[in-house]
Amino acid sequence: MADKKSLPHLWLLSDARNDAALDVALARLPRGSGFVYRHYHLTDSQRLARFNALATAARACGHRVILSGTEELAQAWGADGIYGPPELLGSCGNLLRLSTAHNAAEIAQANRAKADGVFLSPVFPTRSHPGGDCLGVATFHELSAQAEMPVIALGGMTADRAKKLDWPRWAAIDGLS
Repeated sequence: MADKKSLPHLWLLSDARNDAALDVALARLPRGSGFVYRHYHLTDSQRLARFNALATAARACGHRVILSGTEELAQAWGADGIYGPPELLGSCGNLLRLSTAHNAAEIAQANRAKADGVFLSPVFPTRSHPGGDCLGVATFHELSAQAEMPVIALGGMTADRAKKLDWPRWAAIDGLS
């Protein structure tokens, strides 16, 4: 059963490009951090096998394990919650429901879905979307003020950028691996 009362302040997201570094990165995170497993590049059976290995490593460090996928899949795989767009979060019972958002409309959708947290991105330039627009500090804070749940900064985040942003919750792909 997931404790919905508190969310970790630091989150690591998985991706094809950081897969080789994930075991080390999970071990280096402060105890009680969060891990969002995505790994969209794998077949279903490969994705489950890698999830099981990484979830075991994450839980050994006391981290929350969130699956990018459906509620049914998260329950079957034993995840602590789900990650995705607000319209796909469902009710999820005791699972954490973590939404993605990139603008005011998606923050409003996350509010209506009563998400437990929202990943707001991209705050800074990122390798995930080279040359793409980013929110920047001012817009990030404006959008965060509209959220009715904890906001997790994502997109080009590092420890230095989290300090610049002056924000307690943040996540990274490359910045933590």
